This record gives sequence, C-alpha cells and structure tokens, in this order.
Amino acid sequence: VVRRRLLQRYEHQPFISCLAGFYSCRWKRYQRRRTEPGKCCCKTVNSFCFSLVFLYMWGEAKNDYNNFDWYNYGNLGFWFLWSLVLLIVAAILFMYITLLLVLAMCLLAEGQQLHLHWSHKIGTFLVLVFSITALFIFSVLWGDQWKTVRLSFQVTAPYLHIGAIIIMVLLSWPLALHAIRADKKVVQVIILGPYLAILLFLFLIPLGMYSPCIREMGTLGPKPTLIGHRGAPMLAPENTEMSFQKTIEHGGDGLETDVTISYDGVPFLMHDSTLRRTTNIKEVYPNDTVQNAALFSWDTLQELNAGTWFLKDKPFSCMSSLSRADENQAMNQSIYKLSNFLRLADSQNKLVIFDLYRPPEKHPYRNSWINRTLEVILNESGIRPHLVLWLENDMRSFVQSVAPGFQQTMGSKAPVEDLLMDNIVKLNLAYTEMSSEDIRKYAEANITTNFYVVNEPWLFSLAWCSGAHSVTTNAVHTLKNLSQPLFLMTPQQYNIMWILTDLTSVLLISLIFAL
Repeated sequence: VVRRRLLQRYEHQPFISCLAGFYSCRWKRYQRRRTEPGKCCCKTVNSFCFSLVFLYMWGEAKNDYNNFDWYNYGNLGFWFLWSLVLLIVAAILFMYITLLLVLAMCLLAEGQQLHLHWSHKIGTFLVLVFSITALFIFSVLWGDQWKTVRLSFQVTAPYLHIGAIIIMVLLSWPLALHAIRADKKVVQVIILGPYLAILLFLFLIPLGMYSPCIREMGTLGPKPTLIGHRGAPMLAPENTEMSFQKTIEHGGDGLETDVTISYDGVPFLMHDSTLRRTTNIKEVYPNDTVQNAALFSWDTLQELNAGTWFLKDKPFSCMSSLSRADENQAMNQSIYKLSNFLRLADSQNKLVIFDLYRPPEKHPYRNSWINRTLEVILNESGIRPHLVLWLENDMRSFVQSVAPGFQQTMGSKAPVEDLLMDNIVKLNLAYTEMSSEDIRKYAEANITTNFYVVNEPWLFSLAWCSGAHSVTTNAVHTLKNLSQPLFLMTPQQYNIMWILTDLTSVLLISLIFAL
C-alpha cells in the first residue's frame, strides 16, 4: 500500500482553503504534493489576454456604437442596443477570468497545485472562444475599428504604460516566491528572465512613445468648432427641425445633414434609403416599408411622423432624459424640407454641409438631381453662399461656375496641388484618417480639416491636440463643455511621471525580492 504523506489540510489554513475552494471547489481535501516550480495555467492566461484585448477594443469603439446598432437594425429589422449588451458581456467575462487568474497566482505563490474545477475549465474555454470569435468577426466586418484602437494609444499610452508597470510590480511577489523555491538555477533563469526582459522593455518604451497631447505650453491650437451630425441626435430625432434647433441652442457652429429628392422634385432630409427606421411608415403605409424614400411624393412624405420612433427606440445608450416639453415636441416632428433647413441655418449664421444622394433608376430627377438641389439653395432658400460647404464631387466645375461663393469641400485626401487646382478649401474626413502631420500640411496651404463622426471626449481631445479645425459630432451638448483636451500635459510633466513610476517600481520590486 502506497503511503500518502499529508503535507497540509486546507481546512487548517483558512486563506489557502478559501483560495482552493473558489478555484477548484476543494474545500476539505488533502493536497498530496506541492506544485513544481514553473507550472502555470496557460489556458487562463490566454483567455485573460484575448478578453483584455477585446474589452479594450470594444470599450474604445464606444464612439461608433450607434453605427453598430444601426447595422444590426438593417439586418435584424428591429432596434436594440446590442453595443451596450456586448460591452457588459465583455466586462463580465473579463472580470471572471481575471478573478481566476488572481486565484491561480495566489495559489502558486503558496506552492499549491492548480486543480481548476471542470466548471471553470468550461468557463475559461468559453471566454477564450468568445473573445477570439468576436475579434475575428470585427476584424472582418469592421476592420476600421483597429484604426480607432491605434488612435486611442496616442492618448492612453502614457497611462497604459503606468498600468503595465503596476501589473509587473504585483506579479513580482508570486514570481519571487516561485523563483526562491526553485532548486535549479536554470529554472530560476527561466522564471525571471522573461519577466526582467519585459520589465526593461516597459521602462524604456516611453522613449519611442508619441502623443500629440504631450506638448509644450502655448502650442495648443484653438478648440475645433462643432458641427451637429444630423443635428443633435442624442437630444432629438435626427434630421428634424427640433434636432437642428437643439444644436443651435447648445452652441454648434454648423449643421450636417443628408439630402434626398422626392419623386416630385422636393429635396428633403433623410439619411436612410428607406423610411422604415426614422418614420412611422409601417403604420401608415405597411406595404411600402422597403421602398426607396426618393420614390415617394412630398405630399405623402408630409403625412409621416418623424419623431415617435426616437422616444420608442432610444437610439443612444447615453441619451439624456427628456423633459415633458421636449417629449411632446419630439412626438410632433415631421420630415424636414431642405429649403426650410437652409433658411434656419442662414437665420442663425450656421455653416451647412450635407451628403447629396442621387435618386434611383427611373426617378424623374435621376439626371438632374444636382441642378434641382442648386435651384433650392440659390433661388428658394436665400442662404448666403459662403455658409454652404459643398461636398458633392459630381459636376463640381459646374457648381463652381453657378455658385462661386460655396466653400468647396472634398471628402477624401489628395495631393495639395490637386486640391488647390479644384479650389478646395476644406477636407471632410473620417476620424480614422486623423493625422497631425497631414492636418499641418493641409493647413499650410490654407485647407482646413473636418473629422466625422467624433462623439467621445478622448477622441475630440485627440482631434484638438492634432490641430483639427472642426469635427462633426452627435454630442455637441457634451463636447462644448470641454475647456481643454483630456490627457493634456507638457513633456516635462510626462518625464517626471515616467521617471517616478520607474523608480518607484524598481524600489518596490527590489524590496519584494529582498524580503
């Protein structure tokens, strides 16, 4: 009979008993032998890493949650805040796997074996599969989000660096205990070598770090002006009179919208190709919900309500609660004519920029859409030409000849020489194309830059520090309150923070290994 040697009983050491109970559900068992030095739970570490990457990516994607929910609406046919649900799930899974990892490190530090319970093995596997699958799907369908992650590093890198140093300090305790218990020098080197190499890399990484928000005093440019994206869609139904009024009330400098032409030639404001999402057409004309919006007459469009959907669907997770007066006003919004929109902008001296959608095949204005829009702008609205940022690239030369006062705007980057040849004075770019070097280059040629759609304070701060002249945003009411960029600091302040962090961590790690 093999004699079993009792090293300890869990119940006689409450701390270890608690750790082992949560980790392996072994509350009253004997441990037969201690773990071999260097043993670790690779699956838990892998799950932790992938879940951390996905949580960070999805957290930084908050700026585009509305686009994600709108994409799902187009595929599923009903509105739901899937983006918020996904964030909550990712956070819960990350906290779960982090707890398991902490328990494992504590058990290893006490020299205990890692007996992960079968339920935790399944949980760890599910976290790993979920994180990898989510990262793969988003890489395929929404690859631009990685550009957002790279941009975020420009403002969060100094603080991520400090967080990484703190983690390395915390890891020094179990690693030191593990190394001391190792019988062979080779094992100690295997344990401590990678740790010290990573630590040295973290100490030196600020030497190659770049952030436009780390700059000398007095070099920060003016705050970018704010252009309301379809008005103020967090406060009112998008592309309605109420929405643009809200933008004006909160100090927006410009108004952005989308223009479609009705079947009888009336330009009106509508982003989607159908009326399903932002009107009550399902109740009024249930058989025409998938018909192109441009195929309806203006009289028919006037019958629809363009506000009740906003109160029902609540399209933004961070929407402010509306007053009773605002709710009543939202419920009575209708589809807005381009001419009325332009008169409002002119009366308030606001810039306007819009995407102009060409009507579908067999539409009476299919080939005269630009001419009809120009008629409304120049003859019916009375707006001063310098307030119009003309974005449409088709027939640009013709537009310049009949409306030389428009501010010609391009929707993509191009060589400075080509832009000047076309009399371009402004670029309207996706925020993922943000580059302080390009902004500076275009500014030297008197070409300003506008970035869309910028909703989050950190992204607006990055645009500000990079020198952007304006941004299109859903959140005029919040960004207007920023008096200076977030994360702004001088190089001297960052050097002090960097050096103090490194010195403090060296001291703490040395004390841990010495004790």
